[in-house]
Amino acid sequence: MNKKELRKTFRNSVFKRDKFCCKKCNKPGKDKNYENSCKSFHKPNLNLVYLDAHHITDRSEIANQGYVIENGISLCSDCHLLAEQYHLNKGEKWADGFHPNDLYMLIQSSKEKAISASELL
Repeated sequence: MNKKELRKTFRNSVFKRDKFCCKKCNKPGKDKNYENSCKSFHKPNLNLVYLDAHHITDRSEIANQGYVIENGISLCSDCHLLAEQYHLNKGEKWADGFHPNDLYMLIQSSKEKAISASELL
């Protein structure tokens, strides 16, 4: 599978598992690249936010760039910015509730599970 297909599969898998909702604030959302992919999850005319498939552990730290569902979480743009603080500050500072361990708990995963799954790609 090429990188573009791997990325698309990752995003679709994460969004479907999370029912196209931000796992932190529960806002209903859609994929900005494939806006119609969420239709079976939300009522028509619902105000939807754009979602990001956030890599909980940075892609550079995991084999095959961590494109596995065990390392992904659906976040709205606001929550995604808060989650990125951990990576931008090199793990020294983060928003409350947005440490990678907190995010892994929301999807019932862990860094160890993400590493194992990534090695199988």
